[in-house]
Amino acid sequence: MLITMVAFLAVLVVLVIAHELGHFFTAKASGVRVDEFGLGFPPRLLSFKKGETRYSLNIVPLGGFVKMAGEEDPGVPGSLASKGIATRIMVLSAGSLMNFLLPFLLFSIAFMVPHNAVSGQVFIKEVAPGSPAERAGIRPGDQVLEIDGNAILNVGDLHRTVQSNLGNEITVLVRSADATEKQVRVTPRWRPPEGQGALGVVIEMQTPTLVRQSYPIWQAIPMGAQEMIETFVLFKNVIISMIAGVAPVAVAGPVGIAQITGEVAKAGLSPLLEFSAFLSINLAIINIFPLPALDGGRIAFVLLEWVRRGKRISPKTEGLVHLIGFAMLMALVAVITYRDILRIISGDGFMP
Repeated sequence: MLITMVAFLAVLVVLVIAHELGHFFTAKASGVRVDEFGLGFPPRLLSFKKGETRYSLNIVPLGGFVKMAGEEDPGVPGSLASKGIATRIMVLSAGSLMNFLLPFLLFSIAFMVPHNAVSGQVFIKEVAPGSPAERAGIRPGDQVLEIDGNAILNVGDLHRTVQSNLGNEITVLVRSADATEKQVRVTPRWRPPEGQGALGVVIEMQTPTLVRQSYPIWQAIPMGAQEMIETFVLFKNVIISMIAGVAPVAVAGPVGIAQITGEVAKAGLSPLLEFSAFLSINLAIINIFPLPALDGGRIAFVLLEWVRRGKRISPKTEGLVHLIGFAMLMALVAVITYRDILRIISGDGFMP
């Protein structure tokens, strides 16, 4: 339990500070008065004021905030609402942008930190009739060596590469039982029949071994950049699959995320950094959705003003919409948290 709480709070602090610093620095650079920079939500535990800004640590550890002057009211001196449309969009989107960029740093550090990696031989155990794999000439007993020139060292490598290329043709290098090697072209499916998967194969790993790895900074940085790009593509495909009803919609609240974080933390620092990168991307995507009280909701009001050629929604109306949106968001978090607690009590975990 202690590991879970410490790991969860550490990850949350890193993600929240990165997000809020994006808003904070762009607001300051744009001449917007920042009244408060808060970690957590009120009531306050402690605070201090430096210049025009109060810095606070608050009781509810579910996020953070940057309170800017006049977010909806252009009549307030130094207000955000008094700035131009481009400036407001930049300030409001800067938090999500920071969460999109943070994974590059986290992945790079994860590659530099000594960590265990599973390495072995990945074989095709079964091939479904009429599947993309069968049409490409892949047969049971084939060993998967490479996909698009990248070595396949474990089941995770294969699954990740396939899911990142749904609908796109990939080149697979396989070694047959007679030791001959061949390259085949195959396109993973968006909508496979139930139980078949994108390629239509069942895979197994043989002779798995644990390998201790770490990379120097000049290798870890480009590897971190590549990992970030591949993760963005994977997230895009997962979201499309969920919207299309192909993949189940998996939702976890603060309690669920805390439990997952604790389970990942037990595997080591490198997996925890990678998981933090995934959470950062999640946070960026969620915050940019055009929902009231979120950054995307505020951006939607700015864009609506642009469409209406400078005609604003009244500050009172916009503030009320965001207040209602925040209340609904908190209610949703409460419902999800309740479900997470029931799941934990029943003994079900969040990780396979």
